[in-house]
Amino acid sequence: MTKVHYRISDNIAVLTLDNPPVNALGFEIRRAIVQNIGKAVADAAIEAIVLTGSDRVFSAGADIRELGQPGATQDPNLPAVIQCLETCPKLVIAAIAGNCLGGGLELAMGAHFRIAGGNARLALPEVKMGLLPGAGGTQRLPRAIGLEKALDFILKGDPVPARDFLDTPLIDQLAEDSLLAEAIDYAKRLRAEGAAPRKLSALAVADTNRRAVLDAARERTSASAAHYPALAWIIDCLEVAATKPFDEGIIIEREYFLALRDTSTHRALRHAFVAERQSSKVPDITSDTPSRAINRVAIVGAGTMGRGISMNFLNAGIPVTVLDSRQETLERGVAAISQLYAGSVKRGRLTQVQMDKRLGLLTAETSDEGLRDADLIVEAVFEDMEVKEQVFQHLDRTAKPGAILATNTSTLDVNRIASFTQRPEDVVGMHFFSPANVMRLLEVVRAEMTSVEVLATVMKLAKVIGKTAVVAGVCDGFIGNRMLEHYVRMAGLMVENGALPWQVDQALENWGMIMGPFRMADLAGNDIGWAVRKRRYVERPNVQYARIADRICELGRFGQKAGKGWYLYRDSDRTPIRDPQVEEIVADYRREKSITPHIYSDEEIVQRCIFALVNEGARILEEGIAQRASDIDTVYLSGYGFPRFRGGPMHYADEVGLPEIARTMQDFEGSSGDPFWKPAKMMTKLIKEGRNFSA
Repeated sequence: MTKVHYRISDNIAVLTLDNPPVNALGFEIRRAIVQNIGKAVADAAIEAIVLTGSDRVFSAGADIRELGQPGATQDPNLPAVIQCLETCPKLVIAAIAGNCLGGGLELAMGAHFRIAGGNARLALPEVKMGLLPGAGGTQRLPRAIGLEKALDFILKGDPVPARDFLDTPLIDQLAEDSLLAEAIDYAKRLRAEGAAPRKLSALAVADTNRRAVLDAARERTSASAAHYPALAWIIDCLEVAATKPFDEGIIIEREYFLALRDTSTHRALRHAFVAERQSSKVPDITSDTPSRAINRVAIVGAGTMGRGISMNFLNAGIPVTVLDSRQETLERGVAAISQLYAGSVKRGRLTQVQMDKRLGLLTAETSDEGLRDADLIVEAVFEDMEVKEQVFQHLDRTAKPGAILATNTSTLDVNRIASFTQRPEDVVGMHFFSPANVMRLLEVVRAEMTSVEVLATVMKLAKVIGKTAVVAGVCDGFIGNRMLEHYVRMAGLMVENGALPWQVDQALENWGMIMGPFRMADLAGNDIGWAVRKRRYVERPNVQYARIADRICELGRFGQKAGKGWYLYRDSDRTPIRDPQVEEIVADYRREKSITPHIYSDEEIVQRCIFALVNEGARILEEGIAQRASDIDTVYLSGYGFPRFRGGPMHYADEVGLPEIARTMQDFEGSSGDPFWKPAKMMTKLIKEGRNFSA
């Protein structure tokens, strides 16, 4: 297949990148660009060259599949292609439509002039992969837009409209109508005016307050730089751009880029990027699998989860009916949704018109009318099987044929819930995470009878509402909460046996978790975990649980909502305060149980909690609850505050080494007597075969 099309229009050579879907700059397209530039130079009739992409994307940069592979550096590599453009004796004009990202923008900066369409968006997002632009981006951009703007642009990595740079050498002209036609006219006009090739690399960085700008950037990124080394190195590279010749800067940039490519942070971020895209792929769902139209949604339950779930669909322009048997709850729910939208308007994230449009799609009812014409009904009621049974029996009688009946349960048996209906093939789990209007993760629970058509519909809908969907099988807690139970369990046992809650939280937060387990429990409500443990004492009498957590609940310390939990909270402030009374409660408990306190290092705290996730994750894979190890990582990265620079628990296990983890867990089993620590069969098998979870 031709990767770059070549045609001539009015003595202008037009090179069109054609490597769908995003014009990734893999080896074949790089080679084709160089060949076609040479062809245009060799043709005496050609006056100038226009390089363009599709209407939607100029180029999204490097081919992610080549990263770490020989193809990424195969000659011509991207810096060589850019040099070919920049040193071309004939004028090269980049005509940019749609997304122009990463290496795509570096390629465009190698051209002599740039014209952009109205939909053009520019970004150097390498920082999000733990890298820095490695083909001249850190050296050419500050020469084009100034040091301060370039620092902000590269450190954030977010797309910016091309029109924002019209007053700089980065964007010379905006197309008013037809980008390609206007690019050809622009090329001819430049030729008529006798314009010479202009190299961004030949410009000087114009900023005069260099030291203040660089110092401010270093201060701003200092807290994150330990885990994301690219941040500091980006600043260093831009300082080089401002203080050294381009030829020196490009060498330093390349050295830094190659060094960052070998870091664990880059490997983790690259893994996370690929894992999120793989999670939407289900083996028995193909492009031919039929799906159902979702034009109207009903939400049963106007509590916190029901409100958040509703907003996802409203944001996507899908009409929603919220149903609740209590008028007061309905009114509170609608008011809460309005307040959340009003807050977004106040912060400038939403316009008043957008808010009014979304609220105009919302209906609140206590009757069943909203159920009858809904294409999807999401149940978001109390987490109790008897309540679920009543609701689904009612939905079965009321919903129209073909309506999808979804449960938002976080732990309960979706097979059993489906059995409450006469249409189990239409029942699926849609486990949203709180706050549902913010959290990206959606666990899609596939019950035994869930039809492929229903699953395909929900996976497609997840993209519409901006969720990262992961398919899970049926078990207690599915993927995320099943693993979390053991993570929290180990944290509690450490407090019983010698640690303090804030020591555990601090160790895990320093390691990278967004929130430690005890702060998390206070936020969610300690009574929720207590209710689960009570059920576990009956169902799993041989499993060790931290009874100290029950003692905290017996004292009414339910967390933030009670003003005290593992921590103390003052007034409406959610800042956790270490509470001496908790230390007394823990000390008294240990004396009662004759527990000799063990001194836990931060390393052991992290190992006991994170390795618990890994071992249970391996068992989930054994049982087929998760399709692939990377799906587990996606769940934890998207829904549980796992540090992205670690890549997820299963990727982290691969980085540490499965044999090392297995040895450590065997030590934990020997010291605690807890059979949970026996390495999962899958882990043992992979170790014997010399493989890891990514395999």
